[in-house]
Amino acid sequence: MKSQKVRDLDDLELRRQLAEMEEQLFRLHFQMSMGQMDGLKKVRSMRKVRARIFTVLRERELAGAGQAQPAPGAKK
Repeated sequence: MKSQKVRDLDDLELRRQLAEMEEQLFRLHFQMSMGQMDGLKKVRSMRKVRARIFTVLRERELAGAGQAQPAPGAKK
């Protein structure tokens, strides 16, 4: 999933996708430990998408916090 597609989703959808991804990663790691899966390509790509989602959520959190509170030393 590209970063622009991640940015287009709302927070609720991002969190839902994150939960699904956590479950898939758990299953893939389990398969790898049992020797059933050969490649790491899918795991690596999922980790990157997961990091993108966390980044977008954090950016939105910081943007929301910045708008809600005035800067220190600012006049009202």
